[in-house]
Parts: sequence; structure tokens; C-alpha cells
Amino acid sequence: MPRISTIELIKTPEQPALSIRTRTPADKLPMVIGQAFGKLAAYLGALGVHPSGIPFVAFHNMDMADLDVEMGFPVAEPLPGREDIQYAPVPAGRRAFCMYQGAYSEMAPVYDEMAAWITANGYTPVGTAYEYYYNGPDVPEPQLLTQIVLPVK
Repeated sequence: MPRISTIELIKTPEQPALSIRTRTPADKLPMVIGQAFGKLAAYLGALGVHPSGIPFVAFHNMDMADLDVEMGFPVAEPLPGREDIQYAPVPAGRRAFCMYQGAYSEMAPVYDEMAAWITANGYTPVGTAYEYYYNGPDVPEPQLLTQIVLPVK
């Protein structure tokens, strides 16, 4: 059964990151994410740099037929991009967040619950939604751990 932590509010500083931004239908997203994370990891390895945080996917829209997504790794400092890998920091700001445990395919109600919490607490959602993946495809679906972050004002 999917579980979420308490929804909370945080203020975060800008986070340097390298990322790959693309468009894809939702059914191709797992493959696109895997390829992007592999390419980013290889590039960081070639630079002799390790990620400074949890890998993420930024959702610039929620059109399941044509998602505008950005897969990235936080880094300690600005780094040069190469080809489709770009330096693209995660912006500073106020964010509602929670930790979700369960299958990715069952996340929609969590987003609904977070939207209700944001409205009930007098905030307005703004900008890009982020999902930070604490473990990966080798973990059973009920044990997947994802932090969901929604910018607010």
C-alpha cells in the first residue's frame, strides 16, 4: 500500500545541477529516464565528479502525451555541459514536499493530496514539479522511495 509522510514546507537555496531536458510520452518515460541518468553518470565520471545529491526528474508540464521533462543530478558547483547535457540549476524557492513510498504508477493521488494541502494552507502552486528518487528500478515497487517537491508562493 502506498504511503506518504506529512506534507511540509521548506525554503531551498539554488542547487547547481547537470541535466538533460527532453519531451516524451509518459509510457516511454522510464526508458528516457534510464538513458538520461546513464548518460549523466558517464559524463560526471569522465569529469571525475560525483553527484552531490539525489537524482531528480523535473516535470515542466503534466501532459501525459507530451511530457516536458528534465532528468538531472545535483552537483557541488557549476560545471560545463556537453551536447544535450546542460548546466541547469534547480531554482531557489519555497516548496511543499513529502516522501512517498510505493509504485510510481500510484503517485497521482499524492499529487492531488499535496495540491489540496497547498490550497488549504493559503499557498499557490508555481513552476516545475520535482521528483527525487532515493532508490531505483532494482527495488521492489512497494519499497520505492520518492521525494515529491512542488514550488509554491
